[in-house]
Amino acid sequence: LPETPPVRNLALFRNWISFSGLVVVLGAMFSFLLLFILDTFAHLSNPYIGILTYMLTPGFGAAGLFLIFIGAYLEKRKKRLHKITRLAIDLDKPRDRRILVVFALCSVVFLMLSALGSYQTYHFTESVQFCGQVCHTVMEPEFIAHRAGNHARVACTECHIGPGATWFVRAKVSGSYQVYAVAAKKYPTPIPTPVHNLRPAMETCEQCHWPKKFVGNLDRTFNSFLAEETNTQYSVRMLLRVGGSDPNHGPEGGIHWHINMANRIEYAATDPQRLKIPYVRVTDDQGKVTEYRSPGFTNDPRNLELRRMDCVDCHNRPAHFYNAPNDSVNRAMAMKKIDPQLPWIKTNAVHILTQTYTNAAEAVQKIDSFMNRMYPNEPRVKPAIAELIQIYTNNFFPQMKVSWKAYPSHIGHKDWPGCFRCHDGKHKTMDGKQSVKGSDCNACHIILAQGAGKELDQLNAHGQEFKHPGGDYDGLCNDCHTGGL
Repeated sequence: LPETPPVRNLALFRNWISFSGLVVVLGAMFSFLLLFILDTFAHLSNPYIGILTYMLTPGFGAAGLFLIFIGAYLEKRKKRLHKITRLAIDLDKPRDRRILVVFALCSVVFLMLSALGSYQTYHFTESVQFCGQVCHTVMEPEFIAHRAGNHARVACTECHIGPGATWFVRAKVSGSYQVYAVAAKKYPTPIPTPVHNLRPAMETCEQCHWPKKFVGNLDRTFNSFLAEETNTQYSVRMLLRVGGSDPNHGPEGGIHWHINMANRIEYAATDPQRLKIPYVRVTDDQGKVTEYRSPGFTNDPRNLELRRMDCVDCHNRPAHFYNAPNDSVNRAMAMKKIDPQLPWIKTNAVHILTQTYTNAAEAVQKIDSFMNRMYPNEPRVKPAIAELIQIYTNNFFPQMKVSWKAYPSHIGHKDWPGCFRCHDGKHKTMDGKQSVKGSDCNACHIILAQGAGKELDQLNAHGQEFKHPGGDYDGLCNDCHTGGL
């Protein structure tokens, strides 16, 4: 046999497999540079773009290198078997020209798709659909609640990710772990709150909700239906004393006094959800410090982990709110989506919504069966069933153990302690002479009218004493009201 001419090491890479690997490496490098530039100069850092940039594109690059060396290995193997063939392209041959043109076109198309795909992927990872639907089971409750909430037009990344080197690193670490937790099914159910690594409210909420703007008072009417056969409607019209927080732009006071720019309110909570607050410290604009403690609380404040009060200490469910069954049914009945003329409809509707179901399909079947059994041959029950199913699918997620019960709302004080975490009349100074400011009802709202029918026409600008429709009661609202009946 004739002696095979020596083959230099670089010649081993002269094959179509290695060339294809080289194209993949170039595409990965181009995608990496594009994503790196987009991530660096974006106004908000996105942890998922970091995953694409620093994990996936290097992975494609490694795959390309693998192809390069596989091609070289196969060439070397051919050499050992004395089957080495030199890769040569003769442009005078039509076949070689076709091969070269096809390879060049495929390479260009691949590089263009890499660039376009990287750019589109960048924008997709910033979308609400990505956050809510890619991790479908885990983020489904948050996605649906966000879509139906007041911040539906605000992208997830606007609040959950922040600018700057510190938040850049936090976002990368958090995003990487979230991907692992979802893949390995290591996530808790429900997802615990509050989110401790969330950006401060002054860097998120205050970008749109200017704290210096004077708000004043808001007129609101709350409609409810009593749990009785006739479903009597009972309404409360009140003036919410929202107030303002900056004395330079209007009178300060009302609810927004808590974030008055001249004051500093700090508190210590003894539970993860911040429902129990035994210690409050207020520093006024003169530097005077006043401490309030709940009965029996004797801990040294220096040993406490204090949190300065901001927007989310009251507005703790701004974008992912799960309505309680009682509130949802009241709203549906007020809008006539559920006919209030159906006997006991309020009681029956809330009852069937508050039952325990293993999945949404079971809930739909049992809601339909129960309501048809309670109202046989009643045409008005069909739209009521459709509305109850809609209420359930928007607010209950058995797989993630999510409902209104999983996430307390600190706004108000009906179903959860809310304002009464501090304003219960029991938080007092050490000498017992002073309680937390504004512990009476009229400090935050004034009842203008209440009752049913013509009673709502009897407005009183100075306010009325609240009349409980079920009779007098001196305790806290949430002692009885739990979101059900």
